[in-house]
Amino acid sequence: MREQLEKLLASGRDNALLRFGLGNACLKDGDAAAAALHLQQATQQNPAHSAAWKLLGKALQQLERPQEAEAAWEKGLEVAVKQGDIQSSREMTVFLKRLRR
Repeated sequence: MREQLEKLLASGRDNALLRFGLGNACLKDGDAAAAALHLQQATQQNPAHSAAWKLLGKALQQLERPQEAEAAWEKGLEVAVKQGDIQSSREMTVFLKRLRR
């Protein structure tokens, strides 16, 4: 899956959904650094993509960058609440509580 998405990106197709998919695939592969790069691009291309903010926070947490993870989840929570994305808002609320312990 990751290779296919990387080929699409290399062919010039670059959008938030592709970057989100790549970030998710990289996280599943255990490559948090690459995931963070793709997810940062996804959130820049579509700041209203709450799931991208959620995964970006996870990637940053895995990279032991807790302040950046917290900032990503705070922004993602704000976006999720605005959009009525209840599931993402609940998950990011839990992530933030755990991080702040």
